Amino acid sequence: MSPNLTVGIEEEYQTIDPETRDLRSHIDTEIISQGKILLKEAVKAEMHQSVVEIGTGVCKDIQSACVELKALRSQIVGLAKQNGLRLAAAGTHPFADWRKQDIYPDERYEVIVQDLKMVARANLIFGLHVHVGVEDRQTAIHLMNAARYFLPHILALSTNSPFWQGMDTGLKSYRCKVFDKFPRTNIPDYFGSWSEYETFVDLLVKTNCIDNAKKIWWDIRPHPNFPTLEFRICDVPMRVDETIAIAALIQATIAKLYKLHEANQGFRLYRRALIMENKWRALRYGLDGKLVDFGKSIEVPVRDLIHEYLEFVDDVVDELGSRNEINYIYRILEQGTGADRQLRIFQETGDLTKVVDYIIYETEAALAPEPAATGTAQ
Repeated sequence: MSPNLTVGIEEEYQTIDPETRDLRSHIDTEIISQGKILLKEAVKAEMHQSVVEIGTGVCKDIQSACVELKALRSQIVGLAKQNGLRLAAAGTHPFADWRKQDIYPDERYEVIVQDLKMVARANLIFGLHVHVGVEDRQTAIHLMNAARYFLPHILALSTNSPFWQGMDTGLKSYRCKVFDKFPRTNIPDYFGSWSEYETFVDLLVKTNCIDNAKKIWWDIRPHPNFPTLEFRICDVPMRVDETIAIAALIQATIAKLYKLHEANQGFRLYRRALIMENKWRALRYGLDGKLVDFGKSIEVPVRDLIHEYLEFVDDVVDELGSRNEINYIYRILEQGTGADRQLRIFQETGDLTKVVDYIIYETEAALAPEPAATGTAQ
């Protein structure tokens, strides 16, 4: 059965005190309760009280996802302002201390903290998750195996977390290194079939490693409740147009890999250990580094590989109607990712509060007419 290639997008935002520019819990505000009245299930709390998540519904194409995501972002930004907060979209906060952040009072999160202890408490990170509709589970496993190769490329485009607790980490996505302290993260292994994957999950449940498949937090996974492949590797981008471009590229990747699969021209598969080498390069250097072309056994600049990647999916882009959205990838290549832009602001100002101001400004960009002045959270 051909996948329907629907799109669903989830973004996690930081709730910011506009005076201190530090994270501030929203538990004492009406963001979640008002958000649920206004946006229903599209808004929810996350493990830390300074995180709020929004998610689109099932969108038939990338244009529908774009309209819905912009509306959701705009509405939740407005709710935050009404409650004396601002929202910021970045993979980590530049200087917040996770030790000062409270856990949201929910049984699910209490269980995770009890199980993982400080690893869970320190997981103060913000991601982007993109779902692509693939109803047939056997097909989903085959596509997941092939799509693993492109995860470092996608990560390089989304890097947006260079700072951690007031320090320049030297990494473009420090969020990845925070998250991989969790069990069952990073690039998944190869699975020969859906039944092989089910046997793996059943073993983890039977031996009390997990109580359900949602506690498998790989960079890509078959979603346990929805008929989708879920890409989880990305930092949340600052600009909504970046999110849409990356989501469009992910959708096109699955469309192209299915086209090859249907023609019995499966994409070459590589060992997890090799893909992990590229993931490290992507999170360390972002677009300024090199990834390994395993087929040629050579290093290639990331920007060159992204151009090759765009050529690889080009023959499905017009079928999906997403050329305009994917073309924004070229703008990311020119202007840099969120991490690159955060670092430029810090190099210019030496002030991490100015970096937070910039993130807030970019988070709200393209949602409403831009203000005359930039770089302020006031």
